[in-house]
Amino acid sequence: MTELLTRVLDAHGGMDRWNGYQKVGATIVTGGGFFALKGVLQDPNPRRMTVWLHEERSSVTPYGAPDQRTMFTPDRIAIEKLDGTLVAERHAPRDSFAGHQMNTPWDPLHRAYFNGEALWTYLTTPFLLAMEGVRVEETEPWREGEETWRVLRGYFPGSIETHNLVQDFFFGEDLMLRRHDYSVNIAGGFAAAQLTSDHATADGIRLPTRRRAYPRGPDRRPILELLMVSIDISAVQFE
Repeated sequence: MTELLTRVLDAHGGMDRWNGYQKVGATIVTGGGFFALKGVLQDPNPRRMTVWLHEERSSVTPYGAPDQRTMFTPDRIAIEKLDGTLVAERHAPRDSFAGHQMNTPWDPLHRAYFNGEALWTYLTTPFLLAMEGVRVEETEPWREGEETWRVLRGYFPGSIETHNLVQDFFFGEDLMLRRHDYSVNIAGGFAAAQLTSDHATADGIRLPTRRRAYPRGPDRRPILELLMVSIDISAVQFE
């Protein structure tokens, strides 16, 4: 573990506290132009997201109907009733994105998979950088206005389903997450820069509650005129 990662984890609540929890629940409201490109109707209503912290597993309720939820793991995505009755499922779900581009239409299971892996990544950041199999190095700092942000590059093993295998995480002078860069491999690999802000503390863990993802230009800066995904997070509770 690098010196910077150790300091970042401490600033976000510390590994001891993190390891004392098993999962986190949060209310999310999502939007942005990306979903329209996929032919998906975006629901502006709040939903409840549950993420397991020490295994890659997540669920969102409701999904598609008031009495339905998703269940995501790397090898399976499912939509089920709240009593567990199966509505639809897909094994090896990443394979179903083969050949997809930015505007390739999605079905409900595609969207459920994206939601599951993306929100699992976001709600476990930055602690997922300390997970087994993840390699981290500090890269050159980033100048943002009057601030200098330090950057950690994470190299993820193939066993973790996330946007892509190499991602950059930017931390401000207070060591809070300010930005997250990645490529969306399941949508043609477009480069994204996600800006994070409005940090809050829930059960001793610090996390951003506002996320805005934009295409990343050749100068590595977000193209702010093109909001792809917005996520507002509230009512966070660790268990």
